[in-house]
Amino acid sequence: MAEPKVQAKRKGLLTPDNCVLALIDHQPQMLFGVTNSTVQTIINIPWHSQDSEGFRLPVVLTSVETKSFSGNVWPQLRAVFPNQEPIERSTMNSWDDTKLRRCVQKTGRKKIILVGLWTETCVALPT
Repeated sequence: MAEPKVQAKRKGLLTPDNCVLALIDHQPQMLFGVTNSTVQTIINIPWHSQDSEGFRLPVVLTSVETKSFSGNVWPQLRAVFPNQEPIERSTMNSWDDTKLRRCVQKTGRKKIILVGLWTETCVALPT
C-alpha cells in the first residue's frame, strides 16, 4: 500500500509540500459586510494562519489601500507572522498585482489556497 503522501499526490490533494496560503485583505474596513458572525469572532480566527505554521506552508499576506480606505492588516494576524510585510496593492483583484504573483511563484508551489472575507472580490477575482 502506498504512503499517505504518495496517495495524496496521486489524487491531486493539497499537501504541505504543494501549496501556498494567500491571506487576502484581512483589514478593518473589509469586515463591514460580514454579517454571519461577530467581528471579534472573525478577528480571533487566524486559525488558518496558525495551522499553516504547523504545516510549514508558505504564507503571503496582502492588503489593499491601507492609507485611504481599508486600514492595516489586523494586528492579531500580523502577530502570527511578525516578520512578514503585507503586499500593498491598489487594485481589487490581487492577482493583477505583479508583486503578489512573483511572491507566489517564488514559492514554487502550484496550488494556491486563497482566504478572504469577500468571496466575490478577495477569492473569486484572483481565482
